Amino acid sequence: MALDTDSAIASYDAPKKDLYEVGEIPPMGYVPKQMYAWAIRRERQGEPDKAMLQEVVDVPTLDSHEVLVLVMAAGVNYNGVWAGLGVPVSMFDVHKQPYHIAGSDAAGIVWAVGDKVKRWKVGDEVVIHCNQDDGDDEECNGGDPMYSDSQRIWGYETPDGSFSQFTRVQAQQLMPRPKHLTWEESACYTLTLATAYRMLFGHEPHDLKPGQNVLVWGASGGLGSYAIQLINTAGANAIGVISDEDKREFVMDLGAKGVLNRKDFNCWGQLPTVNTPEYAEWFKEARKFGKAIWDITGKGVNVDMVFEHPGEATFPVSTFVVKKGGMVVICAGTSGFNCTFDVRYMWMHQKRLQGSHFAHLKQAASANKLMVERRLDPCMSEVFPWAELPDAHMKMLRNEHKPGNMSVLVQAPKTGLRTLEDVLDAGK
Repeated sequence: MALDTDSAIASYDAPKKDLYEVGEIPPMGYVPKQMYAWAIRRERQGEPDKAMLQEVVDVPTLDSHEVLVLVMAAGVNYNGVWAGLGVPVSMFDVHKQPYHIAGSDAAGIVWAVGDKVKRWKVGDEVVIHCNQDDGDDEECNGGDPMYSDSQRIWGYETPDGSFSQFTRVQAQQLMPRPKHLTWEESACYTLTLATAYRMLFGHEPHDLKPGQNVLVWGASGGLGSYAIQLINTAGANAIGVISDEDKREFVMDLGAKGVLNRKDFNCWGQLPTVNTPEYAEWFKEARKFGKAIWDITGKGVNVDMVFEHPGEATFPVSTFVVKKGGMVVICAGTSGFNCTFDVRYMWMHQKRLQGSHFAHLKQAASANKLMVERRLDPCMSEVFPWAELPDAHMKMLRNEHKPGNMSVLVQAPKTGLRTLEDVLDAGK
C-alpha cells in the first residue's frame, strides 16, 4: 500500500511486531496481529471495575468499506456502564460475540482502509461518530439512517469499540479531527455533542429557533454542557437544572440564562395517582418549579422545549412545564425507564413527546464543524490513564464525576499532545 502521508512522519523508526505495548506506535500503516483491549465477557458482567479486564485479542480484519483506526484517546460514556452491567439488555444477546469492547467515542489516526474506501487514507487524523448502518435500504438512501432497521451504535451494539489500541469502523463514521484540540479533548465530545445536536435541531417543526427557551436537565453533564452551547449558537435561551450548587457557576459560565437546583423542589419520581392527596402535593411542587422557570423566562412564559434524559425521575415535570404545542425530547433514562405523566396535559395542550437517538452523519458532521471552527468548547473535565479506564466508569456509575466530559488515554502516552509527532517525541 502506498502511503500518502507526510514523509517525516511516515519514515519514523519503529520495529514490526505481532503485539505492541500500550503507547508504543507501530510503523505507519503496519497492522499487528494482536492488541490490548479492555474486554467484557458474559460471565463477569457487573459493575465496570469487575466486568472490564485488560486482555490481548486479535486486531479486527476489515471489510471493503471499513477502516482501522489507531486509537490515541477514547471518550467515556454511560453506555460503557450499561455494557458492563448488562442492563437494560446484555450486549452479548445483541451481537452474539464472545467478548465486548466498549467505547463509542475516539480520536485517532487512520491506520488501514478497505479496498473501496475513497474519502480517507492512512495517516488521516479523525474523530469517530458512533452510528453504523448497512447503507442499503430506503432510510439510508434518501430517508433518515437513524430509522434504518440496520442502525446500531458502534461500541455498544457492536463488539469492537474504542477501548483498544485499534478499532474497526465504517468509513462513513469518520470526521476530521479539530487540530487545535489535544487528542484527549478530541476524543471526549462526539457522542454527546451529536446526540444533543439531533435533539435540538433534528425534529421539525420543533427544531430550535432563535429566542426560544429550553429547559436542560443535567446541565453540567456531557449532554447538558453541549446543549447549552448549541442553544446559545442558535440565539435561544437555556435554563439549566443541576443537583449540586457547586455546578451552578460552571453552567452559568457556559452561557445559561438561568440555573435551577432540583434539590430545592420535591416533585421527582413517578407521578402519583391523579386526584389523590399525593398528586395534590406533587402538583403544588411542580407549579413551584414552573414558577421558578418563569422567574427566568418571564411571567407566564413556559419553555418551548425540554431537553430530557434522566427519564423516570423528571418526566412527569417535563411534560407539565413545557408550553402548549411544545416538545419534550428524550434520549435516555439514566434515572429509570418507567416514565409516567399526566396525559391530560399532553392531549389538551397538544404537546409533543419525541424520542431521539444519537444522530446520522449529516447531523454529526454539522455538530463537528462547530467544534472544528472553535465555536464550541469540548468541556473536558477529567482524563484517565489507560490503566484506570474501569475506574472512570465507576465514577460515572456513582455520579462522582466532575462536570463535563471524560477521556481515557490509549496510545497517547500523556495529556496535552496534539499531533503524531508529539506522541512519537513523548515516547522517546
